[in-house]
Amino acid sequence: MLEGLLTILAIVGSGSVLYVAAAARVIRQYERGVVLRFGRLMGSVRGPGFTMVVPGIDRLHKVNMQIVTMPVPAQDGITRDNVTVRVDAVIYFKVVDPVDAIIRVENYRFAVSQMAQTSLRSILGKSNLDELLSNREKLNQGLELMMDSPAVEWGVTIDRVEIKDVSLPEGMKRSMARQAEADRERRSRLINADAELQASKKLAQAAAVMSKQPAALQLRLLQTVVAVAAEKNSTLVLPFPVELLRFLERAGDHHQDQSPQPTPRGAAQASGKPSGGDSSFTAPPSA
Repeated sequence: MLEGLLTILAIVGSGSVLYVAAAARVIRQYERGVVLRFGRLMGSVRGPGFTMVVPGIDRLHKVNMQIVTMPVPAQDGITRDNVTVRVDAVIYFKVVDPVDAIIRVENYRFAVSQMAQTSLRSILGKSNLDELLSNREKLNQGLELMMDSPAVEWGVTIDRVEIKDVSLPEGMKRSMARQAEADRERRSRLINADAELQASKKLAQAAAVMSKQPAALQLRLLQTVVAVAAEKNSTLVLPFPVELLRFLERAGDHHQDQSPQPTPRGAAQASGKPSGGDSSFTAPPSA
């Protein structure tokens, strides 16, 4: 009799252990549990920790509440200015309502991925190439708004959307490179022209100052010679100073102005005065 009782207790104990082992579930801190009994939602959402379900009757669905990083496959599209591009992105989202994520949508991860691809294609058709390359922050916000509205019904919220890379055709890359090169060439020419204008103004001012002091040009020439000689050991061939020629020319003109002018002989005889510097005059003997 005692042996039969011990056998029954052993069987019951073994059955209890097996039941607890089959019914025990552990939910992690970043997860929430949704229990369906015969396909019907039972109770509230199970929190993290140890929980029990009825084996074979209840089915526990664990929902990850962490932020999920999901890459969006590259999408081919045509921009508003008829340029073919290939764009890929990454989306950050998280589940805020585990019940809606399980009940309202079959697979919320797949649904979010497909919605991200269609939204990316839609935003490409509404944007220009310049906006796609330089104003990505605005496009990211537009993508987030387009995806957030339907995702709320699935118990999912879109945390952030980022466009990763924009691939352009080779012909478009070459055209953009030529355009950028032409723009840089234009700016360099404008800078050179502005520099020439400023230099010409300064040279005109310097010429005006040197015109008042002719010796300043000679001093400037000597300064240039000293500067060149200090940098390189070379033989310098200097032209004859122009200012020195002008000085000699002015000196010669001044000397000619001070020399006495010769008087014609006929005029001297008509006046009755000698043509030379002698004051006496002797008439020639008559024949």
